[in-house]
Order: sequence, then C-alpha cells, then structure tokens
Amino acid sequence: MKRKKTNAARPARAGRSKLSHYGKYGLVFLIILLAALIRIRLLECPLERDEGEYAYAGQLILQGIPPYQLAYNMKLPGTYAVYALILAVFGQTPSAIHVGVLLINAGTTLLMYFVATRLFGPFAGLVACSSFAFLSLGQSVLGMAGHATHFVLLPALGGILLLLKAIKERRAWTLFWSGLLFGLSFVMKQPGIFFALFAVVYYSVSEWQARPVDWRRFARQGSLLVLGAIVPFGLTCLVLQAQGVFRRFWFWTFSYAREYATQTPISLGFHNFSIRIPKVVGPSILIWIIAGVGLAAIAWHRDSRAQEPFILGLLVFSFLAVCPGLYFREHYFILILPAVALLVGLAVSSAKQYLQGAGLPQVIATLAFIAALCFSLVQQRSYLFEMDPLTACRTSYGANPFPEGREIAKYIHDHTAEGDRIAVIGSEPEIYFYSGRHSATGYIYTYGLMEEQKYASQMQKEMISEIEAARPVYMVIVDVELSWLMLPNSDKTIFSWADQFVAKQYVLDGIVDMLNAQRTVYRWGDEARNYQPRSPFNLKIFKRINP
Repeated sequence: MKRKKTNAARPARAGRSKLSHYGKYGLVFLIILLAALIRIRLLECPLERDEGEYAYAGQLILQGIPPYQLAYNMKLPGTYAVYALILAVFGQTPSAIHVGVLLINAGTTLLMYFVATRLFGPFAGLVACSSFAFLSLGQSVLGMAGHATHFVLLPALGGILLLLKAIKERRAWTLFWSGLLFGLSFVMKQPGIFFALFAVVYYSVSEWQARPVDWRRFARQGSLLVLGAIVPFGLTCLVLQAQGVFRRFWFWTFSYAREYATQTPISLGFHNFSIRIPKVVGPSILIWIIAGVGLAAIAWHRDSRAQEPFILGLLVFSFLAVCPGLYFREHYFILILPAVALLVGLAVSSAKQYLQGAGLPQVIATLAFIAALCFSLVQQRSYLFEMDPLTACRTSYGANPFPEGREIAKYIHDHTAEGDRIAVIGSEPEIYFYSGRHSATGYIYTYGLMEEQKYASQMQKEMISEIEAARPVYMVIVDVELSWLMLPNSDKTIFSWADQFVAKQYVLDGIVDMLNAQRTVYRWGDEARNYQPRSPFNLKIFKRINP
C-alpha cells in the first residue's frame, strides 16, 4: 500500500507572496529593527527582581560558583547560564542585560517568520513575525524585562521549526536535534516542558495521519525526539551533581516548586485569570481579535485545515504553559504569543485569498492588520515612545523598590570591601548583583517564607542560621509589602528575629523613604539616624558595629 504524504508542513496557498527572496528578508529585518529601536529607548530600565535574581546567579557562575550554592530558587538553571553569557559578553549592567534580551527576542522573531512561512507561506510569515515582535515588547506582558519566558521561547521555536522539517523530510536525526532544543527550553524554566509535550503529541498525530503507520519506525524516531528532549536536563543534573549542589537543586526546583505550584485554589486561579487577561489583551485587543478570526479560519479555509492539529495543539499547550500555579502573571503570557501570532498570520493571509475570490482588493487585509498593529502601539505610546526608563519602571512595577535598589547597592559597594557579605531581608536580589557582594544567605527571596506551605518555618530557621553564621557587614531591611506578600497565617518569626539581631549588633546607616512615584528620600550616616520615615514603603540599611 502506498504511504500517504503528510500535510504537516505544506504552506497554504493564501500566503504565497510576489516579493523577492531578498525583499522578504529585508522586511523581516525592518520589523526586527523597528522593535529593537523601541527597546533601545528603555535599555537603562532598573532591573526588576526576577532579572536581579538571574543577574546575580549569572554573576556567581562567572565567579565559578554554581547555581543553588549561594542563591536558592525554584527555577531551573538554564536562564542563569544565559545571563552569565550575556554578562560576560556585554558587561554587568542593566543595559547590557537588556541588549541580551533584545537579541534573544530578535532571534525568536526571526524563527517566528520561518515557522509561519513553512506553515502558511511568506506573507503569513511576515504578519506573524510582526505580531510577535510588537506584542512581545508591550507593557501589558512586561516584555521589556528579561524574564525567563523570553529564553524559553527561543529554543522552543527552534525546536518547532526542526520538528516541521523532520516530519516533512522524514529525517530521524533532525527529530533528535528538535528534541534537544525542546529540552533546552525546559531547562530555561519548567513551563518549557509543555512545548516538548506538544512536540511529542504533534509528531504522533502526524504519523497517525500518514497511515498506514510503520510502528517500528514510529517508535525508533519518536524515541530520538524524546531522547533529545531528555539530554539537556540529564546533563544539567550531572553537572550539578559534580558541583555538589544536586540535592539543594532538586529540593528547590521540584520539592518546593510542587508546593508553590499547588497553593492556589482553582477558584482563586479563575479570579487571577479574569483580572489579568483584560490587562494583557486590552492594549492589543484588535490583534487578538484578528487571532480569533484565524482560529475560525481553520474551520472554513480549506488550505488551513491541514494545519489544524498543529495550530490547535500549539495553542492548547502554550496556554497550559501559562497556567502552572494559576498565578497568571503578565509575563507568563509571553509563552502564548507565538500561537497568537501564527493565528494572526493565518487570518490575514486567509482574508487576502477570500478578498481575491470576491474580486476585492487584497490590500484591504494588509491595511486592516497594519491598522490593528498601529492601534496597539498608539495605545501604549506613552510607555513605548515617551517615558524615560525610571518612569517606565514605576508605571510597570508600582511601589516595588527597583530604582532604589541600585542606589542602595552603590552605597554598600562603596562602604564595603570585596569579600564582605551582606544580607537583604526581603525579596530584592538585584541589590546583590548591583553591589557585587555575596549574600550572607541563599534566601534571596522571602516570598517562600511567607507562604502557607510546609517548608516555610524550616526556611525561616535556615535563613536565620545562615545570616548569624555569616555575620554580614550590612543588613538591608525591606519594609515594602510587595517584597513579602504576607498572608494572614504567615509565620512572622523572621521579623521579630531581625529586629533583635540588628538591635544588638548593628547601627542604622541609611534610610530610603519612598514617598511617591516621583520622589524617594535617601538619608545616610548620621542623617539617617535623625530621620523619621514618612512613608509606609521604606528600606533601612544597617551597618555592623564590630566588623
């Protein structure tokens, strides 16, 4: 019996373009350049706390200190390694980090073009990469910041591109390399696993559609895909075992992460989603509506129907990647943007074909998309084109002390020696990075200490023990609610201990009083000791009395 040829990667006729080969790449380059120019304006934005965590961990790696030795967190270490590379190449500054993010995003945008082109043709590719480039830099998804979601997407889209190529050309080892990229996506952050699961499901569906199924070949090639996905995590475990931090790595990334991810009741998860989704979609609502048209086009557009398993599968698994923990934070939605961008590309290219069949100008579809894109940019014009980096940070993160962290770190750096340890009682790891000083404790976040989970009290005791043993030269006490997220039943031992500890061994050496979004008061030395904070949001810096 003759084997049917799969439709897994056959481009839809609606997307074929009369542009020359160089013209298409020229437009892709222009799209990437325009998005980069918008990002360049805000390169100097202060690091937010996730960026501070990655930057501090990357800094430690460059010093030969493995992840999870001096900085504990539940995220897998791939993003730490990429940050280390960015810091090594571009320097250890916020602008250098954001240049790295810009390049990562540019690479993802280019891959977006290749994936959409393979599926629906070059015109759809241009629309999809435009959609992704501008959706992924929006304030609504905190796209300017170097969140791990950006680093998850680059290898995931590379894996998808190789997956489509492997299925079309029947190349077994291409499946292995595709799996390897999906595995890299996972080690960037745990939600990357959903892209690997998508790959396995889509490959299986493609094989089933190309009946009769050669089960032996399916098992052999499918095993290569799975093996490739496992290799990066396996190597990560071996490296961390060799560096003596495997047990701590496993506790934080799996044992504690499981507790963290299961704290939110489903009812609260729905509440979180209902609050967040209007903020994420609102500024770009017209683009999301076009994506909805693309979803409908799968049903009525004949050439698109062949890609139904791919589009629906990617959409479902991308959404699942947003869901772990049911927190639905803004930057989590970056993970669904490739699926949305593909749907936009499909919608506009299908509309072109429909208009052609109806004897109407095809340019209407293109102009409608450009209008939707411009509407999105105009809605966010203040953030994207007008605000300075400090104002942009304030409007994005409110009363979080991210700009203040840099000033505090500068003071600490100037008043300590290399090798001195400091402690931040709060969730502001960016202070460690900026100051270039090691933490006296691996607890660079205090959220876990406030959570109603079984490890919280144990974590507090361990943090206290580590700080007492290290005797840090400076202690920073963060009295900002967003740095703690205290719950009604949180264990408050850490607060009473901190008050007693600094009272016995430290003297107040600085106060940072966050009066409002425009004004923060800094007082150092004797001025700090004579100053009474006027805001409930303040940070106190204590210096050890007997060095």
